[in-house]
Amino acid sequence: MLVTGGAGYIGSHAVKALERSGYGVVVYDNLIAGHRQAVGHVPLVEGDIGDVALVRRTLKAHQISAVMHFAAFLDVGESVREPVKYYRNNVVGTLGVLEAMAAEGVSTFVFSSTCATYGEPLETPIPETHPQHPINAYGASKLAIERALPHFERAYGLHWMALRYFNASGADPDGELGEDHSPEIHIIPRAIEAAMGGAELKVFGNDYPTPDGTCLRDYVHVTDLADAHVRALDRTMRTKTSGACNLGTGTPHSVLEVIGAVERVTGRTVPWSLAARRPGDPAALYAASGKAFDELGWTPRFPDLDSIVGTAWNWHRTHPAGYRTSSHP
Repeated sequence: MLVTGGAGYIGSHAVKALERSGYGVVVYDNLIAGHRQAVGHVPLVEGDIGDVALVRRTLKAHQISAVMHFAAFLDVGESVREPVKYYRNNVVGTLGVLEAMAAEGVSTFVFSSTCATYGEPLETPIPETHPQHPINAYGASKLAIERALPHFERAYGLHWMALRYFNASGADPDGELGEDHSPEIHIIPRAIEAAMGGAELKVFGNDYPTPDGTCLRDYVHVTDLADAHVRALDRTMRTKTSGACNLGTGTPHSVLEVIGAVERVTGRTVPWSLAARRPGDPAALYAASGKAFDELGWTPRFPDLDSIVGTAWNWHRTHPAGYRTSSHP
């Protein structure tokens, strides 16, 4: 089992879940955004997904039968400023992985996709049948691969599952793995950082048509996402069928609710200030996840916001410098 991007946030949690399910795992990561410490004892091939020859050698040397693909850039704002970076890595690089798989006869692919493929929601909760009209290069780069996958299926016999998840959050309940981005772009770790004396949290807009005026999002625990990926792998290998599923709790929470949860869990105040809306931020994004429940047998273990924040807080308070330290500040 090859996990590309397996040294990253979601990928490392998936590696742990795969090992617990009895899979032999090899990680492939260039460590630009991932962390060697997150891989632990799992074999690591350090390389770029655009290096098709190295991907092929890795598939052959480790007798890989399936690929779980997380390797991607994911900063929506950056994707608007630097679309070439996102198309080169997320599209061209992923096509390189698929090319290598076809050449080596590897026919099972689980793809880390995103709700950003939907763009501005026409309805909420968002079902898998919702039109896909992304409004940024990140979402467009993921959709480009989703659209390529059926062609690889027809031509090369690829079986695949695309998992469109919403706001990945939280940390490993065992405290071994967590979220360590530089710079950090996600609200829960940024709110925790503010509570720990770091930079003040910016709240982008309070005039949305929501109960408290701030954006509503669907926060899904990273361990639950990892579990869904293992279930998707099992199903794809068993049934030899392909498709796409949303991954979310179906329960939206506002920015102010996140701040409240962080304050409850940490017992600290989160300093924040109001900033202008960000272009392209929809008022509400949350999932209809019935398909994942029905087809994958997936039920989130951490559906409530305080539980998600609690695991994140445990990670950040014991890893104040991320993977560079494990001691309490």
